[in-house]
Amino acid sequence: MSDIAIFPWPPSDPAAIIHSDEQAIQAAKAVAALALGEAVVRDRERIYPLEALELFSRSGLGSISVPRVFGGGGLSYRTVMEVFRIISAADPSLGQIPQNHFALIQLLLDEGSQAQQQAIFSAVVQGQRLGNGGPEKNTRHTREVTARLRQHQDGLRLSGSKFYSTGALFADIIVTTALNDEGEAVMAFMPRKSVGLEIVDDWSGIGQRTTASGTIHLHEVRVDAALVIPVPAGDKPSLRGPVSQLIQAAIDAGIARGAFDEGCEFIRRHSRPWVDAGVERNSDDPHLQADVGRVYIELVAAESLLRRAASTLDAIDPALLDAQNAAYASIVVAEAKVLTTEIALKASEKLLEWGGSRATLGEHGLDRHWRNARTHTLHDPIRWKFHAIGNYYLNGQLPVRHAWI
Repeated sequence: MSDIAIFPWPPSDPAAIIHSDEQAIQAAKAVAALALGEAVVRDRERIYPLEALELFSRSGLGSISVPRVFGGGGLSYRTVMEVFRIISAADPSLGQIPQNHFALIQLLLDEGSQAQQQAIFSAVVQGQRLGNGGPEKNTRHTREVTARLRQHQDGLRLSGSKFYSTGALFADIIVTTALNDEGEAVMAFMPRKSVGLEIVDDWSGIGQRTTASGTIHLHEVRVDAALVIPVPAGDKPSLRGPVSQLIQAAIDAGIARGAFDEGCEFIRRHSRPWVDAGVERNSDDPHLQADVGRVYIELVAAESLLRRAASTLDAIDPALLDAQNAAYASIVVAEAKVLTTEIALKASEKLLEWGGSRATLGEHGLDRHWRNARTHTLHDPIRWKFHAIGNYYLNGQLPVRHAWI
């Protein structure tokens, strides 16, 4: 097997290996603390969280889900989820950047050969980041693939354009989907600096503004045949969907927690009580207290279902994975995703209501919470989560298998 282009960290600043849940949580808190300080300015001016992202990788967080046999931390899904939740409470754009990195690690665990796992996981453990070439921009839906991986005399060449390529601009290895000469969907791994691979920084979303989720153009990019993985059949049991969705839900839960905490702080420090409340401080308004209490209960409920979902994934023995427990994993994660979506939107809107008119001033940047929540929760609509959950419990119908369920 040929080597994937590896760019190791300088010897004076190597990527660490995290061996325990406690280490991972402390590392995530350190990244979050670094990210929080300039979060408002970065969002306003679209400044990328490069320093915090480098700390994420150097600290070893990028390899916590890589099995220990390959040199990684081999930590639980629950810890992975908590890492994303903690970081996203400070800056959900930073939280979203490595989301596909972890989803691709799961794809390799599910579908990669031992040689592929060894090559790519070794790069990840050294500190390299995986970034996705997302779906095509103008197709009927996200699963329609138009990019082509064709066999030429000198090897495989990949051509096409991708959008929603979150993490690609900051990655060392790019991964994307294409159709091969037989019309089969495959995942191709290639070095970020491959000739013919162009990343266009054209993401203009109202929220998640610093994820750089823009366009990738692929112009006859050379692909190593040893680094091509068939996309699994739709009926094959897999944890790829539940793991990807768990992380998405963790990002939303982080947005909700960040909005709630900053909303409470704004009430205490900056807001004025309503004229009829008869109190000196807005935080003493009984109606406001009750509203905060209601939102807090919904937040804790969402976080509880999220932890339950992660624990469900941890309880599944990969050797015993079948259609039934893979489906149950998707359903349990979907239940959490419904609540994290709803509370992210609710908390990010309520903080503006609680703070009053001055909460809308640009200097505070509180609107970023709602913009981030609204943008990120569009990733996969919860109306289809409700459908899958209801059909499962009512009719015993297993959900479809893909990365969005």
